[in-house]
Parts: sequence; structure tokens; C-alpha cells
Amino acid sequence: MKTTDFKRIIKEAVREAIQEELKDILLEALKSSKQIIKESYTPPIPSSQPSYAPPQIDFRSKYAEALGETALSFTSQNAQPFTPQVSDPVNGNLGSGEVGMEQIMNLLNTK
Repeated sequence: MKTTDFKRIIKEAVREAIQEELKDILLEALKSSKQIIKESYTPPIPSSQPSYAPPQIDFRSKYAEALGETALSFTSQNAQPFTPQVSDPVNGNLGSGEVGMEQIMNLLNTK
């Protein structure tokens, strides 16, 4: 007997055996008593207590203390006078500065 014929015979025999067993399993499942499955889910009941609890520390008074310690009475007399420096690029006056020519040349030479 050839191996291909032998394989074919085995496949057919296995197929028949599985089909018979499946028929028996399905018939047995249909005939058996059915149990009703109940899900027992109880939704959580919201509590009447608020979920937010106010903090124990009085933050308002703590902030007032911190601001009181740093608060100073400033007036316009405490401000330094502002004198803007006028620059005239047309006539070559860029205002007084503290940048020397060496610093400018070093900036131009770096590549």
C-alpha cells in the first residue's frame, strides 16, 4: 500500500470519528438541563459625605503673613531717574556704551 493512500484512509477515519463525537457532544449539551446564569452586580451607592475635605491649614492667613513680611512702602522717590540715551546712526553717534573696539573686532573676526 502506498503512503498517500494510507494517509488518505487515516484522514477519513479521523474525520468520521470527530463528526460522530461532535454529534454526541452537541446532542448531550442540548438535552442537559439549562441553568440560568445571573450576574450579581450592585452599583456603588454614592455617599452623602462630600469627597472634598477643606485643608486644616488656613492658607489665606499664611499668604497674608508672607506678603506682610515682604511688603515695603515704595514711593516715586525710591525710583531711580530714567534718562534715555539718544542715538543718531545717520551722523555716526550710537550713544555712549562700554563696548571697546577690540570686542567688536573679535566679534567680526570669528567665523
